[in-house]
Amino acid sequence: MKKNKIKRFGEYTTKKDYHLNLDPKWPFLPVYLEKMDYVDKLIESFSKRHRIIDLGCGEGVLVKKYYKKGFNIVGLDLNYQSTLVTKGDITNLPYQDKSFNAVLCLDVLEHLNFHDQNKTLKEIIRILKPDGKLLLSLPNLAHLASRFSFLFAGKLLRTSGIDRHPGDRPLAEYKKILKPYFKIIRIKGLFPTLPLISIFTLLIPSKIIWWHKIYNRLLAWPPICFENIILTQKLPK
Repeated sequence: MKKNKIKRFGEYTTKKDYHLNLDPKWPFLPVYLEKMDYVDKLIESFSKRHRIIDLGCGEGVLVKKYYKKGFNIVGLDLNYQSTLVTKGDITNLPYQDKSFNAVLCLDVLEHLNFHDQNKTLKEIIRILKPDGKLLLSLPNLAHLASRFSFLFAGKLLRTSGIDRHPGDRPLAEYKKILKPYFKIIRIKGLFPTLPLISIFTLLIPSKIIWWHKIYNRLLAWPPICFENIILTQKLPK
């Protein structure tokens, strides 16, 4: 592999490689680590012969990791460019039809408006081979704390600011927009937003990672979780 020539745009000009250099005070740290652990298990089940792309991959954390392991993997991101990551728009992918066996799209769709979400799914379908897999991770607007907030205060607790997550949706809506294109194989919930764990996650994220591991095994019913990982397969025409 050639020397890594990195170019940063957008948030990466100020935040730099924040997924590679994790801040112990980052409130999303426990969820991010749990997500990556589960995603690792799924990627390890893919064949190294298969062609994989990570869309909206940021610094290419997974791309670098699995390229070194011998996987045929590349990345694409609008705000990052390196040897393994192409700068590009996921609503207009620069790849031929049916050119990938698997697509990763992790915490990306919520950054798009509703119209562009549908455009992106159509582009993913286009570049996926028959029976190809799409692995998504998505925040859930209808997580438990958000439901309570809406019930008692008439206000949803968005998963981020509307400027950052304009396409925030409940899990049920994401499932609905996936249905015309994909068969859902499994859904894994992360971070049921119960009061105590939610408060401590905001205050001391790095010190309650172990707590998340317990909650995510015992109480992580997808509709009430903050984050969901969805493994899907392309439907035949």
